[in-house]
Amino acid sequence: MAELMFQDDELIVSKTDTQGKILYGNELFLKLAGYTEQELLNSPHNIIRHPKMPRVIFKLLWETVQQGKEINAYVMNRAKNGDHYWVLANVTPSYDANQNIVGFYSVRRKPTNKALDVIIPLYERLYQAEKSGGVSASQKILDAVIAENGGRYDRFILSL
Repeated sequence: MAELMFQDDELIVSKTDTQGKILYGNELFLKLAGYTEQELLNSPHNIIRHPKMPRVIFKLLWETVQQGKEINAYVMNRAKNGDHYWVLANVTPSYDANQNIVGFYSVRRKPTNKALDVIIPLYERLYQAEKSGGVSASQKILDAVIAENGGRYDRFILSL
């Protein structure tokens, strides 16, 4: 399958509820994902999850945003036709007037080739570890990589 590309100055935007169901996707999101708005709305955001994405990354992402924190993560998404595209996702919680989390807002941009030179082999290691030892095996690898790079996931990701 082919890798889909988009421009450095383009942003992919989506909003979900607290269960991860898509409430909004901008035109670029629809175009890259290859779905109509009707197909995406109220669908789980993992409809675009690539099967080779390490589950540990989504575990970290969900744990972080459900605690009310912002996260940046590199993600490989899969389009409806099987093509894929890489993004650097910034995900933040959305709040109501009483400061309850009511959903999540994600803005994704094109990652640099330099970052992907690090992320692609790392994610392949994590994916292979999960195939043989589950998420706990990939968590150990990710924890070691984070420790080697300053001890904080966000610093590691933003340093790439």
